[in-house]
Amino acid sequence: MTATERHNVRVRGRGDAPMMFAHGFGCDQNMWRFVAPAFEDDFRTVLFDFVGAGGSSLDAYDPERYSQLSGYADDVIDVIEELGLSGVVFVGHSVSAMIGVLAALKKPDLFSKLVLVAPSPRYIDDEGYVGGFTVDQIEELLAFLGENPMAWSQAMAPAIMGNADRPELGQELTESFCRMDPEIARGFARVTFTADNREDLARVSHPTLILQCSDDIIAPLSIGDFLRDQIADSRLIVLKATGHCPNLSAPEEVVEAIRGFV
Repeated sequence: MTATERHNVRVRGRGDAPMMFAHGFGCDQNMWRFVAPAFEDDFRTVLFDFVGAGGSSLDAYDPERYSQLSGYADDVIDVIEELGLSGVVFVGHSVSAMIGVLAALKKPDLFSKLVLVAPSPRYIDDEGYVGGFTVDQIEELLAFLGENPMAWSQAMAPAIMGNADRPELGQELTESFCRMDPEIARGFARVTFTADNREDLARVSHPTLILQCSDDIIAPLSIGDFLRDQIADSRLIVLKATGHCPNLSAPEEVVEAIRGFV
């Protein structure tokens, strides 16, 4: 099976320059449906699903490969190389922001710019660093997911989405979480919430746009400042959007910010 088949790749757009959109944990490429079309006149847009999400091949899941975020970064590289692309503008949401960073460090010539949407290099607090969660909180979260994925999705998705005045958004994220294969979801959640990519940031050489939401329970505001300070050629924009998924809750603001960067 080819990488494009394995990851349910969809290529659209009328431009020559490639722009790749990568989804976060528990999501799929459909989460970009309000953002990606805005760039089809000027870019060749690439959307895909990580293994275990959307229309990807579940048979391709390898617990060892995906025990680290580098396995997901290799998937990004596989898709780009199979399509014969270079100079990709990579747009990654949530955990995919760090996946994109790792991919760009592995194969820098494949990328031109990085857009990190609601990113976090580490979700766990550390000395002098606020990630938003304690070790115990993360372990409780992961244990809850392992015991009852449905209940976890129903409890966590609306909180992650935020925007309580728009319950349909939380419901969409809940349904997206519930569609993910439980075994793959447990593995992806653990590698997502226990990863520490802080030391990778100083090695990023590509121009980078950091889009931080003004109120996000997953990625506190201080993380945006941390990323800006660690990545040499970076720009931080704090969105008016709230919650962790501005690509759904405030797509126009996300599109405007990215347009000003690319």
